[in-house]
Amino acid sequence: METSETLIEVKNVCQEFHLTKGLLQSLRFEKGKLVKEDKVVHAVNDVSFEIKKGEVFSLVGESGCGKSTTARTVIRLLEPTSGQVLYKGKDISHLGPNELLPYRKSMQMIFQDPYASLNPRQRVADIIMEPLLFHGIAKTKEEARERCMSILARVGLRPEQAGRYPHQFSGGQRQRVAFARALAPNPQVLLLDEPFAAIDAKVRKELRNW
Repeated sequence: METSETLIEVKNVCQEFHLTKGLLQSLRFEKGKLVKEDKVVHAVNDVSFEIKKGEVFSLVGESGCGKSTTARTVIRLLEPTSGQVLYKGKDISHLGPNELLPYRKSMQMIFQDPYASLNPRQRVADIIMEPLLFHGIAKTKEEARERCMSILARVGLRPEQAGRYPHQFSGGQRQRVAFARALAPNPQVLLLDEPFAAIDAKVRKELRNW
């Protein structure tokens, strides 16, 4: 029996955040000496899993347990404090920005809040065309625009809406734009951070069917 290719492998990943406060708040007396206090939040602690090609993998937990932080670490928006993130066997845990470029188009993420994740100063067409041109998926602006219109139709938006800004859409429509942007580079891995939480049941059903 043929075994599916492993796309993502997470090995013992930990993510810590060091809190920096005001000077007086970060100092304390210890044995008569003034000592700087380093407060650490352990957001993700020793997480391991793997995702195979064609597989739907769900990470379930209560609010604040580190699901979003794990997803951001996997896609390398955050660098893990320790552990490894492998994409097709390649360790991408500590690659620099330039080294990560070949992997960016293969892994896309749809965030929970589309209003915060979409650039408010860009029109929808530019938001979707930008990754196509940046990664060389489309060679010309005309080709990028053609692909943009096709993707917008796929997520249920009209061509004339491509010239609008994010604030001119409803919450459900903005999430459709977020889906379109993530789908544009035709990624092999799509990470979804509760993308249906803020939209109505009808739109939620349509998006899930894609």
